Amino acid sequence: MSKIEWTDQTWNPVTGCTKVSAGCKNCYAERLSERFRGVPGHPYEQGFDLKLWPERLDQPLRWRKPRRVFVNSMSDLFHEDVPDSYIGSVFETMYNAPRHTFQVLTKRPGRMAEFVGGVRRKVFGDWWPLPNVWLGTSVENQATADERIPHLLATPAAVRFLSCEPLLDPLQLAGWLPAGEGIDWVIVGGESGPRARPMELAWVRAIRDQCAAASVPFFMKQITERGRKVPFDEWPEDLKVREWPEGATP
Repeated sequence: MSKIEWTDQTWNPVTGCTKVSAGCKNCYAERLSERFRGVPGHPYEQGFDLKLWPERLDQPLRWRKPRRVFVNSMSDLFHEDVPDSYIGSVFETMYNAPRHTFQVLTKRPGRMAEFVGGVRRKVFGDWWPLPNVWLGTSVENQATADERIPHLLATPAAVRFLSCEPLLDPLQLAGWLPAGEGIDWVIVGGESGPRARPMELAWVRAIRDQCAAASVPFFMKQITERGRKVPFDEWPEDLKVREWPEGATP
């Protein structure tokens, strides 16, 4: 099971990645992976170099209990070095495991929009969008929001979501938020770990208020101070908000 608050299980048919924006600077996945570079036989023997794991493709098919599954917590499914055919195999697993809800999060939504709009729609046709697949993009500041959200909105999906983590600056999201027309769910979190950059709670409250005005569920993942996760019971009461998209069970 996963310690990530908005999912139940992680599934990593790909590991490793490369940095694309400011949010990647202190990547937790890179930090974890590089600790084991060169350790013979370890899953991260190759460090954070990108690697495909075809032997993991059928893992969700063996999980009997329904769960929310975060796809590639240690990579990005739409990395430029992941072949279309392999991405297709990941989607086929999701299609064949309808009891699970799959949460796909990328910093490369342009490729995701192209892939979903082309290759997958030819295969799934009227079955698309798959009701058990949520598609999201990470945005850490206004520049990445302006660049990535339009690609996400061009991608048919049962649920479209944003992960604003690490939140590095204030965000104006209101124009993209109307539920059913734009973004369906917004997650916010501060950066943790060594060299973590600060997050202002005023930025968080502004996003929460924008979501409330648009009737979009808001999920406060974590608050940090100097890189340390603040225990939930020490949060300001008005930020203890963990809402889910319509139809999702907590």
